[in-house]
Amino acid sequence: MRVLFLCNKSPYPAREGGPIAMNSLIEGLLDAGHQVKILAVNSDKYHVDPSEIPADYKQKTGIELVHLDLRVKPVEAFLNLFTSSSYHVERFISPNFRNKLLDILQRYQFDIVQLETLFMMPYVADIRTYSKAKVILRAHNIEHLIWKRLSQQAGNAIKRWYLNHLTRTLKRFELKSLEQVDGIAAITRKDAAFFRGLTATPVIDIPFGIRLGEKMSETKGKTLPALFHIGAMNWIPNEEGIRWFLDDVWPEVHKRYPLLEFHLAGRYMPNWLITGYKPQVKVLGEVPNADDFVQSNDIAIVPLLSGSGIRIKIIEAMAQGKAVITTEIGAEGILYQNEHNILIANNKMEFLNALEKCIKQPDFYKNIGENARTLIEQVYDNKLIVNRLELFYDQLRKQSVLRKPTE
Repeated sequence: MRVLFLCNKSPYPAREGGPIAMNSLIEGLLDAGHQVKILAVNSDKYHVDPSEIPADYKQKTGIELVHLDLRVKPVEAFLNLFTSSSYHVERFISPNFRNKLLDILQRYQFDIVQLETLFMMPYVADIRTYSKAKVILRAHNIEHLIWKRLSQQAGNAIKRWYLNHLTRTLKRFELKSLEQVDGIAAITRKDAAFFRGLTATPVIDIPFGIRLGEKMSETKGKTLPALFHIGAMNWIPNEEGIRWFLDDVWPEVHKRYPLLEFHLAGRYMPNWLITGYKPQVKVLGEVPNADDFVQSNDIAIVPLLSGSGIRIKIIEAMAQGKAVITTEIGAEGILYQNEHNILIANNKMEFLNALEKCIKQPDFYKNIGENARTLIEQVYDNKLIVNRLELFYDQLRKQSVLRKPTE
């Protein structure tokens, strides 16, 4: 099959959860013998130097990048308050991106056009006009749910009111979009069930898949496990969760275990985290090799209070046999068993209790990590996931799908 991917970020180099999830499918489809073409947004928020992309990847995918200015503009954001349009989506509407898309659609024929995230939906009408391809929405999250949860966490009344506005307009756009595509590939079973309850459009759950290599060797010689978190801090739920953990949980952890270290890695570390002294918290920023960073530590801390979809970094840590302590929101979309292959903690005391048990019983957290690796092997092997996606593509191509006209 010939598949065109429209991506809100470049899938290569894959430095964040979204691009990692995109690239896993792209590489999987290429490995399965399909033809892939990529058109992706390049922005200051997630900028890729084309020279960073290897020649063989460019040759395999024909990747093309179009720069969009995605910065929040105060005047436009203010004027949006008087409309019913989603400001999140409007920022992705670009004449330059559209022109490049039209050029590609007129030069090539595709069987599938896959929209990576809701933010590529404004281009559906053009795809319908210039291509007979089936259009698939890859829903990385239930997007409006992220902002609903953020609004519920907001303490400031004005901020909460503004976030509620963003949630309402994004939800309206998101629900309308479900009827404009031929198929929806949700990233979790929970998200897929949500979409099935709202639309007759075919839905499948296609989680993040990982190319399984050898499990890394166990880190030796430590009297205390090293805690870690890795993730881009320009994603609001990451920053929100880490701020809560450091303010509410870490002081008590440090009091009980003054030599215990917490290592933080990821892009876009905020100033308050870089300059704000917290004892035994090591802020590293972006690291040269994420796998090496994960392997050099022991227990992943993922204190998410909002968000949606699936946490790529949790899957990657589990694949390396690491124990993960996270919230129910953080573990959404993962087929986990609490205290078997993951540890769930939703508040301060539960985090403290989980950490206490891991520190006092090293074999306990090591067994959690071993069981986590087994889960990834059984459920999240990329070959199995890509095979399910291929079957979904075939099903859509062979049957007539009822779809409301694009408005």
